[in-house]
Order: sequence, then structure tokens, then C-alpha cells
Amino acid sequence: MSGRGKTLCIACGAQPTAFPRVKHCFGCWPTGPVTAPPCYQCGSRTQYFVGGLCHRCHRDGHPGVDSCRNCLAWGAKRLNTWYCMGCRSWIRKYTTVADCVVCTRRSHLDDASVCKLCRKQASYYRRPHELVDLIAANRHGQQLFLADMFIQRDRTQPANEPAARPVIEAIPPAARGARQLLLLEMPRDLSRRGYSIAGLAERANETIAAELDQIVGDFGRARGWRRDLIWEVRLGIRILIGFQEQPGDPITASDVTALTGTEIPVNRVLAVLDHAGLLVDDRTQAIDRFFDRQLTELPEPMRSELSRWFTIMRDGSATAPRSRPRSSITIEIYTRAALPALREWVRGDHTSLREISRDDIRVILPPAGPPRFAMAQALRSIFTILKAHKVVFTNPMAHIKTGYQPPKPPLPLIPELLRAALDSPDPARAAVVALVAYHALHHHQIRDLKLTDIRDGRVHFDDGRAVPLAQPVLDRINTYIDYRNRHWPRTANPHLFINSRSAAALNPPGYRWVHLKLDIPGGVTAIRADRILDEAEATGGDIRRITAMFQMSVTAAERYAYAVDDTDLINKANRRNQPRGT
Repeated sequence: MSGRGKTLCIACGAQPTAFPRVKHCFGCWPTGPVTAPPCYQCGSRTQYFVGGLCHRCHRDGHPGVDSCRNCLAWGAKRLNTWYCMGCRSWIRKYTTVADCVVCTRRSHLDDASVCKLCRKQASYYRRPHELVDLIAANRHGQQLFLADMFIQRDRTQPANEPAARPVIEAIPPAARGARQLLLLEMPRDLSRRGYSIAGLAERANETIAAELDQIVGDFGRARGWRRDLIWEVRLGIRILIGFQEQPGDPITASDVTALTGTEIPVNRVLAVLDHAGLLVDDRTQAIDRFFDRQLTELPEPMRSELSRWFTIMRDGSATAPRSRPRSSITIEIYTRAALPALREWVRGDHTSLREISRDDIRVILPPAGPPRFAMAQALRSIFTILKAHKVVFTNPMAHIKTGYQPPKPPLPLIPELLRAALDSPDPARAAVVALVAYHALHHHQIRDLKLTDIRDGRVHFDDGRAVPLAQPVLDRINTYIDYRNRHWPRTANPHLFINSRSAAALNPPGYRWVHLKLDIPGGVTAIRADRILDEAEATGGDIRRITAMFQMSVTAAERYAYAVDDTDLINKANRRNQPRGT
């Protein structure tokens, strides 16, 4: 029992039972879910509680607060019969109920036939020593207010001397509130089975838990969650609420990790808390941990300078010189390429990047080839950003020629690899490979493809293009859609390709999922290059047709046009597609 006359459902453990001596709520009804009947006292269908009554009408319900019945102020309670404290005095003094002469709203009127809301609105606009103009003050609408927030002082009594203001800052934190502080911060481990996890949910604040239960239900039903998944997420959130010292405080992501090792889906709990605005993501990003590990051997001045470069690369700069954030992969590549030079300078007794000269750059750069280009590109990024933000005085990389790294020529794939992938028993793999092999779709186009983009035998893109699909592609997509409907019939994910994780969400599958599904050396890039190269050979290296068909620049199309004349292309392709170790 939780309160008088209220028994929780044995299935969800969150909602009260539908009727006395019944063990299930309407949402968990064995043949349901069943729509709750309207309250027989007020007719409400939105807040059914128990015994045929809603939260507002049942004596043990928790209706919360609502607007005042007289002045519409927010914060009225059922204890005061849904009136604010000011209106309780108002209706005792003025008993006439009629239409207001100013706003024509029916309420309790004073002797001038004016409601309290119009009278309060006029008091806002009245200047000192001016008469109240009710019509002018309410001509453009009325400003509603919070209930019981006005204090009327008795001005007939003499004013008291102002008391000395207490110094709040001098009061220790332990004396400000009547709560017990923690002596030791111990990590929670719920993976042990020595106690009941469901019993921890009983410590949750019932009001907050009930609101979040409703949010979890709406969030889960919008994504096609099963009933048991909704129950598990509700249980996990109730456990986290029970851990809080102050109910209503935001929940950190590190607190949610305490659910790791249990049967509660941590990612779903994080998604609901983020949706409700109660999540504080205090997790350290992978790129932050990687960068901190690389700087452990560097001296402090150089570490601070590189940290400034890392922050600008990760977050961008909103002030001049402005710059956009770069991806984590770019930051990691630049960091790895620059580390050999940084460590060599440290061994040469350099403690700051301000000490690096152009001669130091020339000595440290490799003589030629891709290593020289990669290190020079990383050092150029570091010194250019630090010079622009006035961290270093000069840019030693200026006017240093590092050469140009030519792009690798596109290579064809072995036909047997594509045939095996197209005839794969996995419908998802066959459909993905067919879209890339026949129509040369990009990686992001495959992930972002939605069910509604495949219609009338064409694939429709966001830029307005509609490409007719080949019949082998349509056959494989139809087979995959049948497989998708059998495995995830209740999913609300609009994307064409989903997996076991994204089926319970609305986001597309990750990049790694597409790469693993293809299982071909080079992935989407290799298959797409093979398709473009085949078109270039069929058209004799016509750059105009390549750019029009595959939506690429002239510079990118020249790689495929020049590769047609490469006589050693097949030998290079065979060496690349050869298994490792042979």
C-alpha cells in the first residue's frame, strides 16, 4: 500500500490498480491495455486514479497544482478548493457571480462589477497619483501571475527599523539546511545479487517518480518499446531517484553508470533523462582521455599551449579569429603525427613552443614522402592556431615547403567479392552492397536513408534528385523490408536500415555497423570507387559524364579518368585484395 486506498499494479509497480481488489492497472490489463474510464464525478479522462475517480476527485490522489478558479493564477491547490489565498478572501467579501464589465469573464465581482484579475492588471499600469483606468489597462490582454506571491503590508503601523542583514556567506553549509551530509562517497555497485534491486525503487519520491513514469511511457511508446522494456527503464529511474539526497536535483551520467551490470538498459535510461532535461553529462569524452595521455611526458608550458590548441580544435572559436570545431578523428591524427617532433624537442631542452624556430622545424621534418607531409600538416595546424590566438609570437611553419601528397589511384575490386556479398543470406548486407555497387551511394546516404525515400521504384535524396533503382536492387530491398518487419514489427524508427540497438530509438545505425555489414576491404569507399571506375572505362574517361552521374567535382573525377590509362591497375588491385599474411 502507498497511501490510503491505493495499491500499486503488480506488473509495472508504478500505477495504482484499476479498481479495489484488482491486481493490475488499465495499462497492464491482461487482455489490454484498456482505456481508463472517465471520472464519474467530474468526467475527466486524463487523470484517472482508482475506484472510478481521477486524481482531482479522489481523496488520496495527487492532482498537483492548477489555475485558480477565480483569477487564473497558477499554483492553486485542492486543499483550498482550487482558489489562491487572495481569492479566498475575495470571494468571502464579494459574493456576486456575474460577467465582468471589463473582460466579460464570469467570476466573483466587486462592487464596481470588476473581477479580481482586471483589478490586479490595472494596478500594474497605474502610475503614482493617477486614477485607475481599467479599460486602458486591460485593452491589450492580461498578465497572469503565480498564486500567493503578493504581500500586502499594513501601512497604518509605524515602520520598524531595518534589521541588520545576516551574512549568509559566513554560515557554514551544514547549518543552512536540515539534511544529513555524506561522510564518505562510496561507489555504488548494483551488479551484486545480495539484495533486491526492485526494493531500491521504493525509496524514490512518489511525486517525482510518477511524473517520470509518464514521461517514460510516452517516450517509449513513441519509439515502439515493449512493455517489459518500459518497465525496466521506469525501475532504473526510480532507483536513481531513490539515491538522491535532494529530490528533484539533476542526475549525472556517472550516477547512471551504477546501473551497469544489472538487467536495466543504461542507454535507454540516459536517453529518457536527457529528454526530460534531468541529465548532466559529466562523462569524459574519449578524445579528451586520449589527449591527456599523450601530454603526460611533456613539460608544463608546452602542455598548456597544446591544451589551448586542443580546445580550439574541439570546440571551435566564436571570437575572432573564428573557426569551426574539427572532428575527433582529425584531432587524433594531428596529435599522433606531431608527437614525435614534440618529444624530440623536449629531449633537446625545449619546454615551450615559443622557443621553436624555423631551423628546428627543418631538422625534425622527415626528408620526403607521406611521413613528411603528415607531420608538417599537424605542426602547421598547431602553430597557425596558436599564432592567431597570440599564444606564440611567430609561426615557424610559415614559408616551409612540405610537398604534396598525391591521392591514391582508385583500384577495382575482385568481382567474386561483390558477387558473394550480393548473394549473401543476410538481407541487410545484400541490400547495402546492392545500393553501393549499382548506384554508388555514399556512407552517410546509406545511414540516413528512410523508408519513405524508396517509392515508385526510385530513391529520393534530400537535394531533390530521384534516381531510378535497378531491379536487382529493388528485389534485395524488398527482401530486407520483409526481414525488418518480421524482426522489429513495433519499431518507430523511420530509417530504412536499423539494428537491434537503433530499433528502440529514432537514430540511424552507426558507421561501424555499415562497415561490418559490407565485410569488404575498403568498405563503401572501395565499392563506390569500383563503380565509378567502371563507368569511367565505359565512357572512355569522360569527365563531364562522371561529374554529372556521381555528383562530384572535376578534380575528383580526374582521378578516375587518369586511372583508365593505368596499365598496371589490375596487378595493384590484386595485391590490395589479397588476404594478409600471404
